[in-house]
Amino acid sequence: MNKFWLVMGHTYVTKLRAKAFLVTTALTCLLIIGLANVQTISEAFTGDETAHVAVIDRTPSLYKALEKQVNNKEITLTKITNLEDEAKKAVKDGKWDGLLVLSTDEKGLPKAFYYANTIADNRTSEELERGVNALKTALAASKIGLTKEQLAVLYQPVPFQKVALEKNAKSEKELNEARSLVYVLLIAMYMFVLMYGGMIATEVATEKSSRVMEILVSSVHPVQQLFGKIIGVALVSLTQFFVFFAVGFAALKANGQEVWRFLGLDQTPLSIWGYALLFFLLGYLLYAVLFAVLGSLVSRVEDVQPAITPVMLMVVAAFMIAMVGLNMPESPFVVGASFIPFFTPMLMFLRIGLVSVPAWEVALSFALLVATMALLILVGAKVYRGGVLMYGRMNVFKDMKQAIQLTKK
Repeated sequence: MNKFWLVMGHTYVTKLRAKAFLVTTALTCLLIIGLANVQTISEAFTGDETAHVAVIDRTPSLYKALEKQVNNKEITLTKITNLEDEAKKAVKDGKWDGLLVLSTDEKGLPKAFYYANTIADNRTSEELERGVNALKTALAASKIGLTKEQLAVLYQPVPFQKVALEKNAKSEKELNEARSLVYVLLIAMYMFVLMYGGMIATEVATEKSSRVMEILVSSVHPVQQLFGKIIGVALVSLTQFFVFFAVGFAALKANGQEVWRFLGLDQTPLSIWGYALLFFLLGYLLYAVLFAVLGSLVSRVEDVQPAITPVMLMVVAAFMIAMVGLNMPESPFVVGASFIPFFTPMLMFLRIGLVSVPAWEVALSFALLVATMALLILVGAKVYRGGVLMYGRMNVFKDMKQAIQLTKK
């Protein structure tokens, strides 16, 4: 057991001191601080964002009505009497941000042309379009004799409530909150597996290419060595995540945010966090074993990426199905896929977070996941021990068979 702690400690300290780890952590912390203060930074650099729009009104009264509709700090309207060509030239010269020409069609209803040097910024044009549409609605209603009260009734939304009949079903508000939380945790799980799974494979391949493995494998049991590296890298990743969380927490707190409410921790049931932790750890261990085994089969660090690509694609597939499942958690496809061990950590957690899942389904998916993980550890340890002694060009299936044969010798 002492050798396990030795391997784990060596992996943890080596990765923690690595220049790439320190630089990545520092840059990510700066990014988190920047995102937490994005509004302040934006205001400091952008200055006056008000769009100054000149208006040529070819009608008696549309400008005054539009001015009431477009009443915000983002747009300033100024009525001008210039000719249209002169006004367009003023826009090109930068005197105005845009030019709006108001007129009426054959039915006496408003129509407008908006001119600007570029129309890439949709905010100004969309706000002006909304104002002109409101004017058109008001004028059309007055032409057919509708009062303001009748118009309000016409556009009043239909009362439409969603009521779940199941006893333990979540309300619409609870579903929206749960969906946001599940989405964030799925992203975290996805990034965690991809980022640190690749780190495990690279760590194994690096030691193998330096021939250190030939010494280690003769003195440390393969299971101890395998899990020493997996847990060592897991501790590195948790350390990095803790630093990110602490920096983000401090940055949000400094901006006056109620952090726990911002993260959804104030209303989320503890059971959801328990399931999140359980599936997070099991999913990480499942994929970590695969990454470590594949890393042991390559002879050069350059070959790591092609070797682990199939596993990464599997993680991506699970994540993509989960994104579909956020809106259709009870879809037969999502339900069926949640029992596939490699998809279970994301999909079963998704279902538990959004709908009421029978206890036997949770137990079955958990049993399948644990059984698959035990089988991978059993086979993986044999492949790992033989694989670290193999050099040359990689052929995954052929090398796995040869690695197991080497273990038996």
